[in-house]
Amino acid sequence: MWPTLILVVLFVAAMAVLPWLVRRLQHKNLLPRSLGMARGAAPLPSQVLGSLSIGPQQRVVTVLVGEGDEAVRLVLGVTAQQIHCLHVLQAHRNSAQSAHSFVANAPSTPSFTDSLARARDSGNV
Repeated sequence: MWPTLILVVLFVAAMAVLPWLVRRLQHKNLLPRSLGMARGAAPLPSQVLGSLSIGPQQRVVTVLVGEGDEAVRLVLGVTAQQIHCLHVLQAHRNSAQSAHSFVANAPSTPSFTDSLARARDSGNV
C-alpha cells in the first residue's frame, strides 16, 4: 500500500509543478511560445486594418501579417467560437500609391449640370 501511495503523491506533485516548469522554460526561450513557432523565433508583426460587424458575435476582420515583400493581408471571419480565413491577398507596398494616383488622375466625369447644358444646346431636351 505504501509504494502505491508514494507513487500517487509523486504523480500529483509532478502535475502541480509541470505548468510552472513549462512557463519558466518558455520565459528562457528554451521552448517555443506556440506550436507553430520555431525555437527563439520572433512572432510576425501583425496589424488590424479594418473590422466589420456582421452580427452580434460575428465580424469580418482584415489583418496585415508580415513586413515588406513578405506581407500578406488576411480576410478573417471571426465568431465567438472560431476564426476562418476567408481570403488571402498579397500586400503590395505600392498598391496604396497606385490607387491614390488613379484617383488623382482619374478622367473627369461631367457633372449633371454640364450634361444638362449640353443636352439643351443640342436640342434633345
